[in-house]
Amino acid sequence: MPNPSIKDEEKYEALREKGYSKEKSARIANTPDAGKKGGKARPYEEWTKEQLYDKAKTVGIENRSKMNKAELIYALRNN
Repeated sequence: MPNPSIKDEEKYEALREKGYSKEKSARIANTPDAGKKGGKARPYEEWTKEQLYDKAKTVGIENRSKMNKAELIYALRNN
């Protein structure tokens, strides 16, 4: 049964089969330019803790207020 909140159901299912979480699969499948190489963003190590926190908030990472910079980077890369 298709999920109306998923924009690219085929991509979503492929990611789920690869072992991605439902949340991460949906986020990637709903990104219009997913799969395109950007390379324009600075590495997370160059971001401030406040910038990382704001990104984690946007992405929906829980317990972010208790994380230090390294933990925020890890959570953003692995969520």
